[in-house]
Amino acid sequence: MRMTVSALLSGVLMFAVPPRAVAQDDPAPSAGRSALDAEVQELRRQVVDLNRDLFMLEEDLLFPASTQVAVFVSMDVGTFFQLDSVQIKVDDKEVANYLYTARELEALKRGGVHRIWLGNLKAGEHEIVAFFTGQGTHERDYKRGATLTVNKGVGAQYVELRISDRVRRLQPEFVVRVWE
Repeated sequence: MRMTVSALLSGVLMFAVPPRAVAQDDPAPSAGRSALDAEVQELRRQVVDLNRDLFMLEEDLLFPASTQVAVFVSMDVGTFFQLDSVQIKVDDKEVANYLYTARELEALKRGGVHRIWLGNLKAGEHEIVAFFTGQGTHERDYKRGATLTVNKGVGAQYVELRISDRVRRLQPEFVVRVWE
């Protein structure tokens, strides 16, 4: 059987035209649209939940609790020191270098804590060195370092780099300690 081009086109057009035209006042499309919107919102929620679960699984696989070490930066008033950046070295290897924005500094001064590094270390002794760069009193450039030797055992370990003001000496104090 041979079909002409016009017969073929009329067959295609027959399928392209909907069987009945929908009137503007027909409530069915809005009901169908709201059901479709609800289904899309449910799919979005499921994707967000799946993404969260995958992130947690990835973090557990990459940073198991037995070898995990996290380093946090915190700060109190900050009258004698205006932080610019922090550099972290673990066993003489640079693992983090972070430059702070004004907004992040305000969050730290209000009691916020910033996780600057998360990594894996095997059990044993490790040296953590932190370098703080910023401006001290009278707008002078200031760079200080602090060192902590950590004895990593089984389980996660958390290290805090705390910048605080020493009012007696009118200087900032940099303390590195392990959270218990």
